[in-house]
Amino acid sequence: MPSLPRIDSAWCLKANHWCEHRGVRALFAFVSRLGDGAAWYALMAAMVIVDGRAGLLAAAHLAVTGSIAVGLYAFLKRWTKRPRPFASDARIHAWVAPLDEFSFPSGHTLHAVAFTLVALAYYPVLAWVLVPFASTVAVSRVVLGLHYPSDVLAATAIGTGIASLSLWCVPGVTLF
Repeated sequence: MPSLPRIDSAWCLKANHWCEHRGVRALFAFVSRLGDGAAWYALMAAMVIVDGRAGLLAAAHLAVTGSIAVGLYAFLKRWTKRPRPFASDARIHAWVAPLDEFSFPSGHTLHAVAFTLVALAYYPVLAWVLVPFASTVAVSRVVLGLHYPSDVLAATAIGTGIASLSLWCVPGVTLF
């Protein structure tokens, strides 16, 4: 039976080949770039513009959640020092430049999940756009050769935990 690291690498290699198609590569590179922060900053600004004080409170909640996520993500990257897939396997190509050296966990995914869950607690109507966007950000990280599937799955769990804790700390705000 293959080991988990070998399965992880095999899935990463399969997904990475999708980017050999220029349109696929352009789509995932674009979505990943939006996941760098631009989409989330735009969402926070839109909350304030559209919903005034209530939007400001939601945007502040996202900002605090994001700050906590950055701290935890940076700690985990330094602690685990897991090499990125393209650094460990010459067959895997990094289709975009990574933002840092290490792979675990996927910061893009962690933030996409945490921000999506917190935003949906305030604006559930945005589920139709935020859930597919966050999912595509997560997939992009594997397809682009920057993360293993396990990095993305762990980041999903961590992002869910951070969002859940932040929602628990704010009275009257719940996901469902």
